[in-house]
Amino acid sequence: MKLIDNDDKEISEINMTPFVDIILVVLIIFMATATFMVEGKIPLNLPNSKTAQKKEIKEKKIQITIKKDGSLFLNGKPITKAQLKEELKNKDKDITVVLRSDKDTKFQNVVSVIDICKQSGLEKYMIETKKE
Repeated sequence: MKLIDNDDKEISEINMTPFVDIILVVLIIFMATATFMVEGKIPLNLPNSKTAQKKEIKEKKIQITIKKDGSLFLNGKPITKAQLKEELKNKDKDITVVLRSDKDTKFQNVVSVIDICKQSGLEKYMIETKKE
């Protein structure tokens, strides 16, 4: 099938403008989503351990992160100590708590989080470290 314009001449090339537009839109979407994937991680300098073992948790778990400045995150979302208490009261008591703490965090901050967990009835803990 031949493409013919108004002058009854054959069109010898395909217009690439719509194709380029679609490729640029896909590229912009890819760049935007790739940025969000990186921002979801909380930067931490985990403590080193020579005896660290990799263990997969198959049962339910929650992750509590304590940054160097003492700020808390529950499953990646910022939270205060009071909010953490309320959230943990509603959790299943068999759940495993994974503690992630910056190696320069004051130990008192870690103890405070463990106290909150114990007051909420949570007794299973794991401390995440980085193997040397």
